[in-house]
Amino acid sequence: MKVGVPKEIKTYEYRVGLTPGAVREYVAAGHTVVIETDAGVGIGAADQDYHKAGATLADSAQEVFASSEMIVKVKEPQPSEWALLRENQILFTYLHLAPDPEQAKGLMESGCTAVAYETVSDVHGGLPLLAPMSEVAGRLAIEAAGAALKRYAGGRGLLIGGVPGVQPARIVVVGGGVVGTHAARMAAGLGAEITILDRSISRLRELDELFEGRVRTRFSTLQAIEEEVFAADVVIGAVLVPGASAPKLVTRSMLSSMRKGSVIVDVAIDQGGCFETSRPTTHADPTYEVDGVIHYCVANMPGAVPLTSSHALNNATLPFGLALANRGLAAVLDDPHLRAGLNVHRGRLTYRAVAESLGLPFSPIEQAAA
Repeated sequence: MKVGVPKEIKTYEYRVGLTPGAVREYVAAGHTVVIETDAGVGIGAADQDYHKAGATLADSAQEVFASSEMIVKVKEPQPSEWALLRENQILFTYLHLAPDPEQAKGLMESGCTAVAYETVSDVHGGLPLLAPMSEVAGRLAIEAAGAALKRYAGGRGLLIGGVPGVQPARIVVVGGGVVGTHAARMAAGLGAEITILDRSISRLRELDELFEGRVRTRFSTLQAIEEEVFAADVVIGAVLVPGASAPKLVTRSMLSSMRKGSVIVDVAIDQGGCFETSRPTTHADPTYEVDGVIHYCVANMPGAVPLTSSHALNNATLPFGLALANRGLAAVLDDPHLRAGLNVHRGRLTYRAVAESLGLPFSPIEQAAA
């Protein structure tokens, strides 16, 4: 199969769909890889590195899309890229369609087969292609919070870990999954006071054992969220409902009772955000203020550390990408984990949670494929 890798064009997005090492694996498996010039510059991979790995270089994204049977990206295609997709072409990337009806419409109109990293599953019920970027985003969330807490940035002027004799920041993590766990790990390392809220008792038990009492755990109810948010210096939104829009757990009315200069970091913003006042921001302009509360809602947080992120992502996506390149749609039909990643096929939405979030018809893969 001919596999194409265009340069990412989202604002301040430096990651790349395939690293030179991954390209070498595709070529060794008998596939042709076409990569846009300078696609890897953000991770320090020159065109020469890709050439040595066996890739063919293309001068433009148009050339990559036109010549490839499968497109491998990192972030969701932008409007200019929707028009380049075509029927029977496979798109393998993050999509996050639930809060993005325009993208969903663009992909459906293209007729392509779109497999989303964020809904591919594994035998343990996890999301193996979302996990590495969730790990990165969770850790970055604490760095972002620390920067936003500084007084010149509009924050309270508080050091996350405090110093001897001065109380550290109180950090509340809403959601105890991969993002929440890694955010708590970073915050604990800095010496913060941490509470994790989650609705799974078994997960709270796991977190209590993992952190050996260093982190408070609390069952997530409306009252618990209010009490913790009102007392917090930082609130990390780390809630995930696979494929669906994130629930709005912190409302606009709650902000008036939060401390002025406190910080919200909404890592769930790719799925619409779990704070009612969240809206996507970019690395170029990452924060805004509502009712005295600083909001950090960058929709591609791992793009800030593309070297780490690209290699971590490629480690996870490589076996699935090779399966798609080897067998095309047959790989999706035969593998339940790849099938879980199928969001769009020939103009139809094939992931139920996405269809329900968008208020559009859902088509089971068997029906869509037929």
